[in-house]
Amino acid sequence: MEQIRRCEWAGPDPIYMDYHDNEWGKPLHDDNKLFEMLILEGMQAGLAWITVLKKRENFRVAFDGFDPHKVALYGDAKVEELLANTGIIRNRAKISAAIGNAKAFLEIQKEYGSFDRFVWAYVDGTPIINTPESMAGIPASTPLSDRISKDLKARGFKFVGSTIIYAFMQAVGMVDDHMIWCPCHSHNRENL
Repeated sequence: MEQIRRCEWAGPDPIYMDYHDNEWGKPLHDDNKLFEMLILEGMQAGLAWITVLKKRENFRVAFDGFDPHKVALYGDAKVEELLANTGIIRNRAKISAAIGNAKAFLEIQKEYGSFDRFVWAYVDGTPIINTPESMAGIPASTPLSDRISKDLKARGFKFVGSTIIYAFMQAVGMVDDHMIWCPCHSHNRENL
């Protein structure tokens, strides 16, 4: 069996490899999945992404499939239930932020028709295709992620700093930061 050369961060863990090969950097336009990624990226703050990926299915159950309509209605009892759930990241500030972010997310949907339309407008609906040759060629944030972060914060979002937003942009394919030699890079995908 031929070994695929992946971006260095994908490592040997099957969860990481699957995420790298099938999700990261591929354009995502489903509002509920965009909401999921926004919340998970915020949950990752200060932790390794593998920690979030390993808890992802538990998060999906605990957060009602990341339905922003349901999450926006969470009250104190649900917060306490989530804080007691050992299958997720139990951080009160992050959980509270997820609830507030769901409310702000719904406001954007109301204003723009979809969160997808709102967020993808920052890149004119077309992914930014970068050509890094190593991890050193990938920034932690950019002026665009700074701008999106600032705009989201002004709308009441939390845990949406520029680094988190850049990671979100990479995750949902607004930016393709696969190594130029990686088979998952936009220029190479037809070879996978």
